[in-house]
Order: sequence, then structure tokens, then C-alpha cells
Amino acid sequence: MINGVQISNHIKVGDKMNMIPVSSSDLQAVGYDSLTRRLVIQFTERTYEYSDVPESIYKGLMNSSSKGKYHHEYIKNSYPNLRIG
Repeated sequence: MINGVQISNHIKVGDKMNMIPVSSSDLQAVGYDSLTRRLVIQFTERTYEYSDVPESIYKGLMNSSSKGKYHHEYIKNSYPNLRIG
């Protein structure tokens, strides 16, 4: 549990995805599948799946000191997405 939100080890969207808890005021956990280039981000109150995301973007997010800012600048309006939770 992070900030009162239960973080699941896997989110089922087709195949299971391992979610990694992150330190952020808005993002709770991040998962990435390099074979399908699928990025899943679990926020405090919602979860989104982003399609066709290069691994470099995922690595940039994970290495960013401000994951919320990185998401807003490089991911949010740049890749097709679907709210999945």
C-alpha cells in the first residue's frame, strides 16, 4: 500500500504486467512491456495504458526526479492511451 492506495503486483490487460511502485505525489506505480511497447501508469485514482511507447521513454520516466512532470511533458498527449482503472 502506498499513500493509502493498494498497489497490485499485476494489472490484467491482456497479459499480466509487473507494476513497480514509484516515489511520486501523483503516480503510484509503473509497468512496461518492451515486447508490446505498452506502458501502464497507476495514478492515485486512475490507471492508464499507453500504446507504442519506446523503451527510452519508459527509462526516462523511471529515472526522472519528477515523474509527474515527465509524464505530463513526454507521455500524456504523445501516445495513444486508454483508461483501464
